[in-house]
Amino acid sequence: MSSPDEDRPDNQSPVNPLPPVVVALFLTIIGVEAVFTLGARGLVGGPEAVGWRQAGIQTYAFNAEIMGWMLTNGVYPAEHLLRFFSYAFVHGSFTHALFAGVLLLALGKFVGEVFAQWAVLALFAVSSVFGAVVFGLVARDQPWLVGAFPGVYGLIGGFTYLMWLKLGQMGAQQYRAFTLIGVLLLIQLIFGLLFGANNTWVADVAGFMGGFALSVVLVPGGWQRLRERLRQR
Repeated sequence: MSSPDEDRPDNQSPVNPLPPVVVALFLTIIGVEAVFTLGARGLVGGPEAVGWRQAGIQTYAFNAEIMGWMLTNGVYPAEHLLRFFSYAFVHGSFTHALFAGVLLLALGKFVGEVFAQWAVLALFAVSSVFGAVVFGLVARDQPWLVGAFPGVYGLIGGFTYLMWLKLGQMGAQQYRAFTLIGVLLLIQLIFGLLFGANNTWVADVAGFMGGFALSVVLVPGGWQRLRERLRQR
């Protein structure tokens, strides 16, 4: 039980702590990347550690061709099904992992203040899987998918849905909730034009769509609201 002094406003932290599930996801991403980076520089693991990143990609990254093989043959080995989620923790470079981690902390903090811990994890995981599935159905020239961005875009979907609800309650124009995703997609388009585009944006957009749709039922009271709407129809 907290003491009266602990409950005083001047003793309250001005910054809400990060949700534990978000911290756990961040530490996993950075931990895996630290192993790859230190190994590539010869600081751990010996000479063979130089190839740890490539080995990690080959073992845990998502591959559209492998997905196509599974669908064609009707065979779904566990080690390949794992790829639909494990790819989120394997990145192409330190910078790639760092940007994903920073966005995860920022969006995870906001979403985690409203969603339950398990809901935040479900949002990240389901968005990652959905992003991989859509990517696997459309990817051709670049079948490999790595990184946490589809899952992070799922959190952006959750953020967007919360903003959409808030703007609706205020009587404001709800399309403004999509400003963040619009800006991010514009930045991706610019980078694609300058440095060459790839198919990974498909997974990001799919992750966003999956996160937005899932938030309808994951947000507190969302399932009850959905049931009421379905009954009215």
